[in-house]
Parts: sequence; C-alpha cells; structure tokens
Amino acid sequence: MVRARRTKSYKLAQIYDRRSREVPFNAEVAEVEVDNPLALDSGEKILAIRSIRNDPLGRLHAHHQIDEAQYRGGRAFQDDWERAERGPQAVDTTREYVDGTGTREPVTESQRQAVLRLNRVERELGTDGAALVHDVLVLGLTMDQIGQRRAVRTQRWNDYFGRRFRECLDRLALVYGFATEAGTQRADRRR
Repeated sequence: MVRARRTKSYKLAQIYDRRSREVPFNAEVAEVEVDNPLALDSGEKILAIRSIRNDPLGRLHAHHQIDEAQYRGGRAFQDDWERAERGPQAVDTTREYVDGTGTREPVTESQRQAVLRLNRVERELGTDGAALVHDVLVLGLTMDQIGQRRAVRTQRWNDYFGRRFRECLDRLALVYGFATEAGTQRADRRR
C-alpha cells in the first residue's frame, strides 16, 4: 500500500488558537490583536476576543469610529481615574484586626500623579467636556442616556454628544502624549 504524500503543512497557529468557539447568547465581542504572552520574540501578536458589551470605548474602537490614539487616550484616562479613586476597598485580611475602624491609607505617589493628570485633563476639556468624558468612560453611559440625564432626547443632541466626545478623545490623546497637534489637525481635515 502506497501512501500519498501530504501536501499541506501543519499550521501550528491552529494548535494554539485560544479563541472561544462558543459565545454566550447575548455576548457582544470583537477580535483584537494583542501581545502574545507565550511568545519567545518580543512584538509577536495573537488574535483574541474582547467583550465590548459594557465598554463604550472598546465598542467605538472595534467599529473603527475612533482611531488608536483616541482609544489609548481614553484608556489612559480610565487608568488614571481608577488609580486616583479612593472609594470603598476590599477588606485586607492580612492586616491585624483592632476595633473595626479602618485607618485611611496614605496617598501614594502614583495616586498623586494621577490626580494631577486628571486636574490637567479637566482644565483642557472644560467642565462640560470633563463631565461628558466621565459619563462615558467611568459610568459607561451611551449618548442616548447622557441626553436623558440632561433632559434633551433628540437625535440631534445625541449626534452633538458623539461629536463632542470624539473631540474630547482627541484632546485626551494630546494630553497623554499619544498624538501631536499636527496629527489631530490632519485628522480633522479628513473628517
């Protein structure tokens, strides 16, 4: 019995394909290229699936409505907000229990730097822009929900909030150093 020689090569990439084959019924996902955590060479990328269900910034980026600099500027703002926020924290079981009164942790240098960057962002965006960015990036509201909170429920207002939010993302990209002034002017001309 003579066996035919195999003409197809094995694709090793399929062996390490970690993408989910079964997606939940109500899932909203998008493929994204990320750094390979198991790569031997730096800079290797793999495809992963990211949930965009409760992520307005990720949804805009996945649908190519914002560019990479705007996306990274928005993520940097979210990172600073999380770092600077000093809200309810989990109970630290490693600390000695005394009488139930929690002492406040001292402000760390990274928290202080995050607050300084957020103050600069608020000055750059203005009160209305900062409130809009907070509503979308921190609270996760849609433009329709923002309009409802401000008692304006027309499509014209939703379009205005969308344009204003993209302008704020442009400014965030500048503040955090992901874009230059010349780059944003070229992008404005293309729109």
